[in-house]
Amino acid sequence: MKTIILSIAVVLVCVILLGVRVLFVKGGRFPDGHVSHSKALREKGFGCASEE
Repeated sequence: MKTIILSIAVVLVCVILLGVRVLFVKGGRFPDGHVSHSKALREKGFGCASEE
């Protein structure tokens, strides 16, 4: 039982920490992780498999 409660607590803390920017910063949003929107990856020649 302690393991389940500890697991739920860890997941809850992680969700809260991930959402801090979204919840408390005006205009905050999650960072875009798509390959086509990353300048560094485009310069290295990486592309999105769905676009090919």
